Amino acid sequence: MDKKPFKALLGKQVVTKEGKNLGIIRDITFEARTGELIHMILQNLTTYTSNLSLERTKNKEALIPYNAVIAIGDFIVVSEEDLL
Repeated sequence: MDKKPFKALLGKQVVTKEGKNLGIIRDITFEARTGELIHMILQNLTTYTSNLSLERTKNKEALIPYNAVIAIGDFIVVSEEDLL
């Protein structure tokens, strides 16, 4: 994947490769020691996202594992299989 500045990802729409809208990136968590990206924290969740059994923050925002990301462009595309 191309390197993108962190700020370029915030506010981006996250969709599955099937085209289902999941929400918007509010933040990203990472391992401080290695810099490895761990989760994207989503806000403005859709009904579809609410029905997925995703890990949640204490504010009920959905955590999407970063390894589910397939592509980053106008949208961030994730593999739904990697979310379950």
